[in-house]
Amino acid sequence: MKLHTKIFIGLLAGLVIGGLSKAPGASSVHDAVIVLEPLGTAFIRLITMVVVPLVVGSLFVGVASLGDIRRLGRIGGKTLAYFLITTFVAAIVGLAVARAARVGQGLDPATHDALAPRAGTVAGAPPTTAAAPDLAQTLVRMVPQNPFASAAETDLLPLIIAVCIFGAAAAVTKGQSRRTVVSFFEGVNDLSMIVIGWLMRLAPAGVFVLIASTVARSGIDLLRSLLVYAIAVVAALVVQLVLLLLTVRFGAGIGITQFFRSTSDALLLAFSTASSNAALPVSMAAARNRLGISSEIVSFVLPAGTTINKNGAAAYKAVTAVFIAQLCGLELGAGRMLIIVLASTAAAFAGAGVPGSSLVTTLIVLNAIGLGPQAAAGIALVAGIDRPLDMCRTTVNTIGNLAGAAWIQKSERV
Repeated sequence: MKLHTKIFIGLLAGLVIGGLSKAPGASSVHDAVIVLEPLGTAFIRLITMVVVPLVVGSLFVGVASLGDIRRLGRIGGKTLAYFLITTFVAAIVGLAVARAARVGQGLDPATHDALAPRAGTVAGAPPTTAAAPDLAQTLVRMVPQNPFASAAETDLLPLIIAVCIFGAAAAVTKGQSRRTVVSFFEGVNDLSMIVIGWLMRLAPAGVFVLIASTVARSGIDLLRSLLVYAIAVVAALVVQLVLLLLTVRFGAGIGITQFFRSTSDALLLAFSTASSNAALPVSMAAARNRLGISSEIVSFVLPAGTTINKNGAAAYKAVTAVFIAQLCGLELGAGRMLIIVLASTAAAFAGAGVPGSSLVTTLIVLNAIGLGPQAAAGIALVAGIDRPLDMCRTTVNTIGNLAGAAWIQKSERV
C-alpha cells in the first residue's frame, strides 16, 4: 500500500474515532483520544525539527549551483527574473483566492473556542496575541542581523535572505573552497531528505492521532472549513495555471494544445509522483525534442527551476497561511498579508522537489505571521489531505518551469 493511501486512511480513521468520541456515553473514547494527543504533538515537533536544515541546505545549494550570473548573461538574468515574478504572482493569487473564499471563517463560536486551547498545548505555550506589524516593520524585520538567532527563533524570512546572500557569494567563488562549502550543504540537504522520508512513514499514525483529537475537541464543523480550504487551494492553482498558459501562448508563441501534447508525459509523471525531481529528466527530453528548446536553455532553466521555482507551492502556502490564521482568529491586516506573500515566495524557493517538503516549509510562512504555537496545530489539520494537493501543485510547478524555458527560448530567438 502506498504511503499517501496510508495517510488518507489515517485521516478517515481519525475522523471516525473523533466523531464517535463526541457521541453520548463515549466519554472513555474521548478521554483515550485526548491521552494520545501528545503523540501527535511529538510528530509535529519532529517535522518542525527538519525545517531549518532543509531550508539552509536546499536553498544554499540551489543558489550556489546557479553559477556566476554575470557569466550566464541574459539567459541567467531572464531565468531568475521569471522565477521571482511568477512565484510572487502565485503567492498573490493564493492570498486573493483565500480571502475571497473566506477560508477558515464561519466556524460556530464553540468550535472556534475549542481550537484555541488545543493550539496552545501543541507547543506548551498560550496562543499568540502579537499585534499585526505595519509595512515598515515588516520590511525591517526581513533584513538579516544574526542568522543563527533567526534559526533558533524559527524566524525564517531573514534566515532565507541571509542564506541567499551567502549562496550568491559561493556562486562567484572559485576553487576548492567553493566545492568544500557546497559539498557540505549538499550533505545537509541530502540528510534532510532522508529524515523527511523517515518522518513521512510516521505520518499515518500522526495524522490519525491529530485529526481524532482535533475532531474530539472541536467537532465536525471544522471539517467543512477544511473542505472549503482544499477547494480554495485547487482554485488558486487553476488561476495560476491559466496565467502560465497565457505565458506559453502569448509569451512563447506556442499553442496550448501543442504544449500539452508535447509535455503530457512529464506532467503526468509530476502529478502521479508529486515530485518535480522525478519528472525532471522527462521534462528536459520533452522540452528539447518536442518543444524545440535549445539544450543550452533546457540544461540551465529546468534543473534550476526544479530546485527553486515552485509556483504551485507558493499559491498553496498562501492559501494555507490565510486558512490557519483565520481559523485561529489572527487578524490579517496589510502588514501580515504582505508577510504572507513574501514568505510564501521565499518558502517556495526554499523547498525541495520531493513529496512532503512543501508541507514542512509551510511552517516558514505560519511562523512569519506570528502564529507561534498554532503553526504546528495548523499543519496537523492539513497534513491528512496534503497528498492530492501536493500532486496538483507539483504539476503546476512543472508547467511553470516548462513555460519559463519556452518563453526564454522565444525571447532569445534561438
